[in-house]
Amino acid sequence: MPPFTVLHVCMGNICRSPMAERLLALAVRERLTRRAQDPAQAEALVHSHSAGTGGWHAGEEMNPPAARQVTGRGGDVAGFAARKLRSDHIDAADLVLTATADQQEYVVALRPDAAARTFVLGEFGRLLAAVDAAALPPDGATPEAVYARGVALVAAAHDARLGASALTTDDLDDPWGRGDQCFSRVADEIEETVHPLAGVLLP
Repeated sequence: MPPFTVLHVCMGNICRSPMAERLLALAVRERLTRRAQDPAQAEALVHSHSAGTGGWHAGEEMNPPAARQVTGRGGDVAGFAARKLRSDHIDAADLVLTATADQQEYVVALRPDAAARTFVLGEFGRLLAAVDAAALPPDGATPEAVYARGVALVAAAHDARLGASALTTDDLDDPWGRGDQCFSRVADEIEETVHPLAGVLLP
């Protein structure tokens, strides 16, 4: 039940998935502001969190170039600590967004019943365009309305991908150890999905 919970997954949980976690949270706050509603209620509507398939960096802060992308776009990195993906993280998620197709396969191998709600982030962004937002439950800035709309959106996106597979271009490059320009490009690609997602949840 509410809030609508989005789990972002990458490899080490210090670059791609933390950026996605915090940029989605920022996008939700921005949608509330545009609706002239209190952005402080964002967490009660959409819970955005992340984990990594490996636990090498558990407990670490976000990689500095990733943190710079989040803060430079108006987001917040306070309180972040990397963690290894567990089955209960998947069980509690209404939507799982992975950085790559390999990580999508990892999630589904761990929890086969999560297949219908697990997508490569870029794939989900493409599928959003195929969803008829008018057919979703009514919008509203309440936990119940956002949850109902989110769950219906995930089901519609799953239906839209039946018979198709993720594209190699859906994967996010791993920017770890690379320069700010690479991190900026990856953050741009993340925003290409999380901004429309927030826009559908809170039109």
